Amino acid sequence: MRRSREIRRDRLSTKLLFAFSLAVFIAAQTSRAQAPDANPPGNPSAPAAPAQSAQPAAQPTAPPPTAANSADSPEVSTHDTAPTFKVRVNLVLVRVVVRDPAGNVIPNLKKEDFQLFDNRKPQAITSFSVETPETHAVKPAPEATSLEPGTPPPARTPELPQRFVAVVFDDTDMIMQDAVTVRAAGQRLFDALPPSDRVGIYSASGQITEEFTSDRTRLKDSLLRIVPRPLAGHAGQEDCPNISFYQADQIIDYQDSNALGVAIQEFIGCSTQNPPPPLNVVESIVRGEAQAVLSAGEGQTEMVYRHIEDAMRRLAAMPGQRVMVFVSPGFMLTMHTREQGDLIDRANRSNIVINTIDARGLYTPDLMGDIANASTDQPQTAGIHSSYRLAEQFAQTEILGELADGTGGTFFHNRNDLDVGMQRAVAAPAVSYLLGFSPQNLKIDGRYHPLKVSLASKSKFVVQARHGYYAPRNIKDPAEAAKEEIQEAIFSQEEIHDVPIELQTQFFKSDNDTQAKLAVLTHVDVKGVHFRRDAGRSRDNLTFATAIFDENGNFITGGEKIIEMRLLDQTLTRLSHSGFTVKSSFDVKPGTYLVRMVVRDAEGELMAARNGAVTIPY
Repeated sequence: MRRSREIRRDRLSTKLLFAFSLAVFIAAQTSRAQAPDANPPGNPSAPAAPAQSAQPAAQPTAPPPTAANSADSPEVSTHDTAPTFKVRVNLVLVRVVVRDPAGNVIPNLKKEDFQLFDNRKPQAITSFSVETPETHAVKPAPEATSLEPGTPPPARTPELPQRFVAVVFDDTDMIMQDAVTVRAAGQRLFDALPPSDRVGIYSASGQITEEFTSDRTRLKDSLLRIVPRPLAGHAGQEDCPNISFYQADQIIDYQDSNALGVAIQEFIGCSTQNPPPPLNVVESIVRGEAQAVLSAGEGQTEMVYRHIEDAMRRLAAMPGQRVMVFVSPGFMLTMHTREQGDLIDRANRSNIVINTIDARGLYTPDLMGDIANASTDQPQTAGIHSSYRLAEQFAQTEILGELADGTGGTFFHNRNDLDVGMQRAVAAPAVSYLLGFSPQNLKIDGRYHPLKVSLASKSKFVVQARHGYYAPRNIKDPAEAAKEEIQEAIFSQEEIHDVPIELQTQFFKSDNDTQAKLAVLTHVDVKGVHFRRDAGRSRDNLTFATAIFDENGNFITGGEKIIEMRLLDQTLTRLSHSGFTVKSSFDVKPGTYLVRMVVRDAEGELMAARNGAVTIPY
């Protein structure tokens, strides 16, 4: 008998813990539990009812359990989970910017104005949105209230960052002249940025990491450290034969007989062996050298990719408008490095616009190479060798154009006014269009799919969009997809209203004033929740994900709660009038914070997202 009472008491304690989430209303809630009809639903004289009657667990007058509604099946249960803030792979996103012949952005286009082709096959555009720099602007909820007796709430509204800019310098491919030029342009850029912007500086070598900050002095100090850091192991002008990365790629990946023949002739001319080895031995030596050059070049490209991805992950975690500026003389992409990851897809899913700047500015293609080693070119191959040098220099800029086109950014090149380029690069396009489609009969094979976006009308507008995407190599299970969907929403600033919720924040400071308890209260309107009927109950799970960011946009803390609802009809009727409130608490230091709340409905797969702001005085 005592064991039975203990079990019932533990269950009641669990329910009451959830029911009494608003500590300031404990007394009123207890009174309601004793007299459940004192404030009937819909009574306008009970303004606190949404907060007080919002708790679905406190139902002391509920009917006794039945066979289909046993004591082992409570109406509401809740549990905390570790935050899973880490993109559905079956949805391909294509950011499009449309310009007139003068370069002006065309606004006011609609979904029916676009045509989208995957492998030349027309696709149905299933999602469409118009994006502007204001789309992801931070619009915080009303200021938080203090729970300290006699303490008024802060007077000022928190000044939260509106834009985050990650500047990535490709120091592995730059020469010193390029580095000096871009450093000077960067210094002047940081002087002109508004205080609400946050900037981070990163390098392709990984040697420089300055996290997002508003401190212009720190940014300028980091700029001074931008110097060329080429990787060791590349072929030098003194090598025999002197095979470039591009030529090596043509020999190994594309089996270009002309590229191989040029290298063989060069080896015969520069070799110190007299007489030269047999032709089959020379070819073997040349192929070995080409493979070594290709491996070294791919290693450098993969490192650049990894550090771009690292900066992109940092930027994707920022809670505002996101822009990446990639400053580079360009680098080579091979078949192997293209398969390592789709930067454009990751950027589009994270609402990141990538603007690229050719660090060489206005330049003349180098057809002669190093004059000191010009004698290594044989007369019969000199013209072909020069053509490979020219092709390589153009191929290096291909990736810069692709990154800009595919994310709605701008490729700034063949100009010496890098100051103008930098200023343009930190801004997102005035209007862009985000198209989404689910590929038909998509094979999970990791293959590249070329894309084409055109306008239904035969206008002379210029369409800027990504050139293709890679199919996934595996299918994610629904649970993992839901986690990634929540994560994607938590690190956004877009407010979503599929499920009606209201957000409120409160805080209470400790006695030593160095710590505070921040409470995030989320009120849910149950009428907007999609329940599934099963065994006489209305069932659904709601995931509440909370993230706290500081004033520089850095993630501080967060958590998740899962509310499992198995509601009886009378409980559902009551909650349809009152809704319910969920409370999450976090230990933070005094300061200014952005609060991001995301709620996901498991049955309807609907989401809600709200922003809040709080300043806890020191």
